[in-house]
Amino acid sequence: MMVDRAKTGIWGLDDILSGGLSKGHIFLLEGAPGTGKTTVALQFLLEGARNGEKGLYITLSETEEELRDGAASHGWDIDGKIDVFELLPPESLLDEEQQQSLLYSSDLELGETTRQIFDAVERLKPARLVLDSLSEIRLLAQSSLRYRRQILAIKHYFARYATTVMLLDDLTAEVADKTVHSVAHGVFRLEELAPDYGAERRRVRVIKYRGSKFRGGFHDATITHGGLNVFPRLVASEHKIGLVRVTQSTGNHELDSLLGGGIENGSSTLVLGPAGTGKSLLTIVNMLEAIKRGGKAAFFAFDEELGLLFNRMLKMGIDLAALQKSGQLIIEQVDAAELSPGEFAHRVRRQVDEKDIKTVVIDSLNGYQAAMPHENSLVLHIHELLQYLNRRGASTFVTVAQHGLVGDMKAPVDVTYLADTVILLRYFEAFGSVRRAISIIKKRTGSHEATIREYRIDNRGLTIGEPLTSFHGVLRGVPSYSGNTLMMEEEKS
Repeated sequence: MMVDRAKTGIWGLDDILSGGLSKGHIFLLEGAPGTGKTTVALQFLLEGARNGEKGLYITLSETEEELRDGAASHGWDIDGKIDVFELLPPESLLDEEQQQSLLYSSDLELGETTRQIFDAVERLKPARLVLDSLSEIRLLAQSSLRYRRQILAIKHYFARYATTVMLLDDLTAEVADKTVHSVAHGVFRLEELAPDYGAERRRVRVIKYRGSKFRGGFHDATITHGGLNVFPRLVASEHKIGLVRVTQSTGNHELDSLLGGGIENGSSTLVLGPAGTGKSLLTIVNMLEAIKRGGKAAFFAFDEELGLLFNRMLKMGIDLAALQKSGQLIIEQVDAAELSPGEFAHRVRRQVDEKDIKTVVIDSLNGYQAAMPHENSLVLHIHELLQYLNRRGASTFVTVAQHGLVGDMKAPVDVTYLADTVILLRYFEAFGSVRRAISIIKKRTGSHEATIREYRIDNRGLTIGEPLTSFHGVLRGVPSYSGNTLMMEEEKS
C-alpha cells in the first residue's frame, strides 16, 4: 500500500523517514532550545509551498518579526509563501483590573488559545501546519490530564481537515511527560552535543513512526546557511552492485611482487607505520596508477595541510595540483574538529556515487578518530564505510600512524581485521643509520610474499629493494645481520 508522503525539504531526513511524513497526521519534533526546531519547521512549510500546499506557522513563543528574521538568516523569503499567525494572550487577561478572581486565569487562557488556533485554521485551511510550541500549552493546562485532553482535541480537529501537523516542543516544561508521544503519529528528536574541543555536534533520531519503516539510531546533522542538513547513518548492506574483481598493479614492480601481483579492485588496504615512514606516499603511488588506468580518485587529508602535501609531492615529480585541475583527482582537506563522522561518510559517498570515483584514500585514521567520541563507534563507522566502498567497487587505502619509532608499536585503534590487505612499514637500525622496511602481513584476496624488504624515499619517489634474507629481527627495530650488504650499501659501491 502506497502512503502519500509530505517531504520535509531536508533530503537526509526524508531518506531516514522513507520519503517524508505521512500526510494528514500529527508529528512531534522535540529538542532543547537552539537545536534547530524552528529551522526544520520552516523548511517543512517552504517545501509545501514549492508543491503548491498552503502552510501556516502558529507561534506562541516567538514573535512574527523574530520568525521572519530567522528565515532571512538562511536566505529565505517567506512572504506570500507561509502564513504566520502570532498568537498573543487576550488583552483582557493582561489587564490587572480585568483579572477574574473566581476562575483561574489559566482556564480562560487555555480555552482562548485553542479557540484562536481553530479560528486561524478555519480561515486559512492550510495543508501543512506548525504549532510552536507545546510548552506554552502545557503550562496553561497545568495538569497532565487537561494537557492530554487538549492535545487529543487538537489531533481530532486537524484530522477532519487532513492537515499534516508538526508540533514543536522545546522540553522546557515537563521533560518526563510523554503525553504527546502516545498521541502523535511520529516523534523525532533533535540533540546538540558540546565536545571538549571543536564545534558543537548535532544529531537526529526517530523515536517513533507508526506504520512506517525508518532508519533507526542517531544521524549526524549540521545547521548551515540554507537550513538543517541531516546525514543518514551509512548502512553498507543497502548498497551493492555487480562487480568483477581483478588484481590491479600498484605501479611499482617490487611492491606488486610483495603483494602477489597487486591489489584487487573493490578491496580495502590498511597502511600501518610510525610517522615519517612514507604511508601517504605509498597510498599516492597506488592512487596515481589507478588514474593512469583511466580512473578517478579521491584523497581525504586529515593530517597534512594541502599546500605542504602538494609541494612535497612536486619535489618527487608528482603534480597533484595538475591532476586536481584536470578533474582526475579530488582532494579534500578535512578538519576533524569541525566535521562529524556522519558528514565525512556522506562526503565520501557523494564522491563515489556522483563522480564515479573508484579509488579512495583516507589519510589518516588517526585524524578520523579525533572526530569520534568513542573508539567503539570509530570501528563501527570504519566497518560500514569500508564495506560500502567495497560494495561500490572502489579500492580504499587507509593510513594509520602508530606510536613509537622502533620496537613494539601501538596503533590508536586496531582495525587490521577490517581491511582486506595490511601493509606494515617499519624503521630499523643497521650499520649506524636508520633504514625503512616494508612487509605484507595480511591479504584476504590471494597469496603474498612473506618477506621483509628495505625501501627508500628520495626525490625519485619510492624505491623497494630485494628481500632482507640475511637479517633477523627487523620488525623489532634492531636486527641481527649476517651475509650480503643492504641495497643502499650496494648502490654506494
